[in-house]
Amino acid sequence: MTKDTKTDGMKKKPGRKVVVTCAVTGSVHTPSMSPHLPITPDQIASEAIAAAEAGASILHLHARDPEDGRPSADPALFMQFLPRIKQSTDAVVNISTGGSSLMKLEDRIAAALRAEPEMCSLNMGSMNFGLFPALEKKTDWQHEWEPQLLEATRSSIFQNTFADMENILTRLGQGCGTRFEFECYDVGHLYSLAYFRDRGLVSGHLFIQFVFGVLGGIGPDPENLTHMKRIADKLFGDDYSFSVLAAGRHQMPMISMSAAMGGNVRVGLEDSLYNGRGELARSNADQVKRIRTVLEALSLEIASPAEARDLLGLKGGDRVAF
Repeated sequence: MTKDTKTDGMKKKPGRKVVVTCAVTGSVHTPSMSPHLPITPDQIASEAIAAAEAGASILHLHARDPEDGRPSADPALFMQFLPRIKQSTDAVVNISTGGSSLMKLEDRIAAALRAEPEMCSLNMGSMNFGLFPALEKKTDWQHEWEPQLLEATRSSIFQNTFADMENILTRLGQGCGTRFEFECYDVGHLYSLAYFRDRGLVSGHLFIQFVFGVLGGIGPDPENLTHMKRIADKLFGDDYSFSVLAAGRHQMPMISMSAAMGGNVRVGLEDSLYNGRGELARSNADQVKRIRTVLEALSLEIASPAEARDLLGLKGGDRVAF
């Protein structure tokens, strides 16, 4: 499938229509951390559909081994929940190309190449991605792999070299007509994105996700958000829109700040397991409802899936392969 002019970029800036993304399960948290983390394809589908019904217009998706909950890149697992989500909701499906920091590139992009989604995430560089501090918070684990995976991030990096990113942009962007959520964990990632834009591998109005609070990336400080936006303004002018995700307890404060600054927001159990201080979120929909309350209190409108497609210049749900 090749892209056409419809997928060249956003038609206009989101303005005060706020795009809510929900990251349903991810590869950061483990089953022992919360009984509400979606594991099986059925759970992932149910959680995604409920999040969409609560107001999320984009669903960011990973897969897990249904037997023990470990992150999985198996396209067959994705295909157990992608068709059900498409049949049950009009939300935009965004498939991770990040997978897990311990996965190889070909594994990380296999599901996206199989499904040819409207959107994929794209981490804009290699980085330390430290999950090992979570070992200090818990000692009883359901599965042996959980502490092993967390400990492994102490001595490994998440790899996305310039060659890796060019591979993804060419095979998914040019080959499948997929648009990207560019995940920028630090200021240097913005300059890497500008490099690909200047080379012509990235075009149109960009959708940039500022990521805060991951150990190895930029910290979850309000001044860092204003700095990231200032540099993005310098590099991209009016040719981008931004969203914010923040890890753990920083989730709601940082994304509320994003909305107040004219940005979009991301929630979900991939980013935080909580729905308030000390209260585990019982579902992804809980977090969608919580941020929706904040947005509505700020007199901001929530973008519908159709509006998100128009704002993001997506190819449409009828042109995916699932």
